Amino acid sequence: METSILIKNANIINEGKNFVADVFIEDGIISAIGKLPRSSNYQIIDATGKYLFPGVIDAQVHFREPGLTHKGDISTESKAAVAGGVTSFIDMPNTIPNTLTTEILNEKYRIASEKSVANFGFFMGVNGKNIEEVIKMDTSHFIGVSDDGLYFSGKGNLLADNPDTMEKLFSNCKSIIAIHSEIEQIIEENEKIYKAKYGENIPIECHPLIRSEEACYLATERAIQLATKHNARLHILHLSTEAETHLFQNNIPLEEKKITTEVSIHHLWFSDKDYQRLGTLIKWNPAIKTERDRQGLFKALLDDRIDIITTDHAPHTLEEKQRSYFQSMSGAPMVQHSLNIMLEFNRQGLISLEKIVEKMCHNVATLYRIEKRGFIRKGYFADLTLVDLNSPWTVNKENILYKCGWSPLEGTTFHAKVTHTFVNGNLVYDNRRFYELIPGNKIEFKTK
Repeated sequence: METSILIKNANIINEGKNFVADVFIEDGIISAIGKLPRSSNYQIIDATGKYLFPGVIDAQVHFREPGLTHKGDISTESKAAVAGGVTSFIDMPNTIPNTLTTEILNEKYRIASEKSVANFGFFMGVNGKNIEEVIKMDTSHFIGVSDDGLYFSGKGNLLADNPDTMEKLFSNCKSIIAIHSEIEQIIEENEKIYKAKYGENIPIECHPLIRSEEACYLATERAIQLATKHNARLHILHLSTEAETHLFQNNIPLEEKKITTEVSIHHLWFSDKDYQRLGTLIKWNPAIKTERDRQGLFKALLDDRIDIITTDHAPHTLEEKQRSYFQSMSGAPMVQHSLNIMLEFNRQGLISLEKIVEKMCHNVATLYRIEKRGFIRKGYFADLTLVDLNSPWTVNKENILYKCGWSPLEGTTFHAKVTHTFVNGNLVYDNRRFYELIPGNKIEFKTK
């Protein structure tokens, strides 16, 4: 149940500014920001010395429900998200069944309305099988359409591999089209080369050579050309190469961009040197590539060619990960730790707090046209994250909240800690304790 809360003396990071103020939450909404009086009529949280961010919006997760709930589900993964300062998420369509009809999409919204402690949105899935049905729909009512993850259901489901399908979609779709950008033919040819050399036991270090820079770059280049031709809203998911960053603009405001992209947190944190230590635990598609790529992605994030940060949170059981190259599942859980990673980069002097908030909160709301979230503003939903920048802790199995129970970050010490998370004005998380778990809300967005 919503209550009135006064957050006192917080260092607020919002819209390029860092300032000390109080925030008053009433009926789930930010009702005042400034120097505000105390009262016995509401709960007071002393935030002296701590930093208050808008709640993180993670626009690419795989929470696995329905159909794959042995790996994760909306309840467990949204709790992990909230513990990491994430107050809203957008989930991808590769559940079972794939989200290829409005009936399945609406069922996912129903499940989330009962189980998610964070706010939620869901992509409509699109591939060669349902493209004709999708283009007949009023796609402006979808927060986005995507093919991400659907290639696991069979070959030929990547839009980037099918120019004719892309043209059809780009010329008819009124929502954001978010695509996984790799060319399968190139990947398959590379697989044959390395399989001939190593058999089934290909070393994981070959993964970025199989899912290569060429496979990513050519797919992204072609998708951008076709989207530009049709004036479509194209979003390239989980960019992984330095070369691709040069295909994107930073000379116009995000509100005016039709072609946008993101970097997922693992492509900023890991590089190919980590395969020797972590093996298939860090097998992702597209692959983690070189240190040059990692640094190039970071540079493009800072100079605004890359617009937002996501996690591509994709839990699998440890048994599913610790298999041989072809059998190991791609993806790993990250949503609980993404803000911590970015705050560690801040501690290293690589990025400002203001830029972190811009890329994880403000820009996500702007790109997906999300209503009244992503900013600390009067009249906006009180989705807020309070952080102590000087509270070291180490990732271990006792504090991992993912249903799968593991993380590629185990043993990593972070110096900042999320202490409080508010979702729609409700204090959901407080120093590793969860309060009454009130379901989050469906993300609302502008359709034009």
